[in-house]
Amino acid sequence: MSKYSRFFVSLIIILTIFPIIQQTILAETNQSTGNNKDKLVYIIPVEKEVERGLEAFLVRATNEAIDEGADHIIFEVDTPGGRVDSAGQIGKLLQEIEIPTTSFIVNEALSAGSYIALNSETIYMRPNATMGASGVITSDGNAADKKAQSAWIAAMKSAAQSNGRDPQYAIAMADDSVDLPEYGAPKGEFLTLSPNDALEVGYTEGIVQNQTELLAELNLNDATIVDMETSIAEEIARFVTSPVVIPILLSVASLGLIVELYTPGFGIAGTMGLLSLVLFFYGHIIAGLAGMETIVLLISGIILIILEFFVPGGILGIIGICAVVVSLFLSGYDLSHMGISILIAMIVAIAAFIILYRRADAEKGIFQKIILRDRTMSDEGYISTTERNDLIGQEGVALTTLRPAGTALFGEERLDVVSEGTYIESNKAVRVVKVEGMRIVVREVL
Repeated sequence: MSKYSRFFVSLIIILTIFPIIQQTILAETNQSTGNNKDKLVYIIPVEKEVERGLEAFLVRATNEAIDEGADHIIFEVDTPGGRVDSAGQIGKLLQEIEIPTTSFIVNEALSAGSYIALNSETIYMRPNATMGASGVITSDGNAADKKAQSAWIAAMKSAAQSNGRDPQYAIAMADDSVDLPEYGAPKGEFLTLSPNDALEVGYTEGIVQNQTELLAELNLNDATIVDMETSIAEEIARFVTSPVVIPILLSVASLGLIVELYTPGFGIAGTMGLLSLVLFFYGHIIAGLAGMETIVLLISGIILIILEFFVPGGILGIIGICAVVVSLFLSGYDLSHMGISILIAMIVAIAAFIILYRRADAEKGIFQKIILRDRTMSDEGYISTTERNDLIGQEGVALTTLRPAGTALFGEERLDVVSEGTYIESNKAVRVVKVEGMRIVVREVL
């Protein structure tokens, strides 16, 4: 089995067993601290950036809490915000939970984090916590277009109203045209509430120092507590689905595979490319962005690309590349960002190919098997045609006019000939003066 066959077989095996390993890990995590109490409380962290990996974790955690018959779910919020679309899905998730929910803001609930908190039935804050500053910002740091801002302001307003809170403060968190100077948010500034301000406007039910005080406020002192934690698989998923990490992973994958073409055996470059590709799809599977149909499409594309080396025509290779690209798009949550990431990876791959083609020794890699480099030399005994040196000096008759090419008869043999450049009429006597491969040069006999 060639190194490239081993490479892709390994890829298929890894992509197959990773979901099995992930399910095993999840089944062994997040055990409760006891079951001898009357009530069951799940504490779920909402930490770091809000993105699809966090969304996937919250779906799993809340489903487990519901399945286990939890009486209350507490979300410990400490996030600077993140993706608006993911926040919207998380907010919808919280709205659909029939169990009482509480957001405990331990540090900050900014931007998308404030929206998540507002979708809880009750909110508590630590003395140093903050909530707000929820304007929509694009990935390049600029304000989003008016359509996106309007939709987000409406979502913030709806989240506040759904739990009986005055919506003007939620609107002020997302709309800097609202003037609330008494809370440190004059026109042109997004509203950020301190615990005391939040308590005054009804955006928190209380200020507590720690989890123990929070449980006391909720009359859950004697409840069984289950502290949910993200699994290793989910941490990987949250990392590799980051908008910053995706183009890096795809670029490393393409670069590794290109470098591997120029190296003998299966080495470090190929391993890095393989791991990057596996991490990309594994993370997106765990985050719920990619399904097995995406993996099937990826593997089919790879197989078609391999077959292209053995079947002429180019059609299989083109279809294979299209299948791989489509599988990448299907795995992405944002098509525009995925398109940019794939474009960056392609530029890196093309640049690497050009540089290595000019400088590297291609005879050491796969090219030694798909490019014919041997030459047949005449001094080694290889002759492409039979030399007719025996014709030199023979005389014949021009059957056609030579201008300068034509036909002549030598004995009973009719041959294509060419004159030395002069015009020779038909039926004139000619003599062979030179033979160069298939070229027989004649001269008129005067």
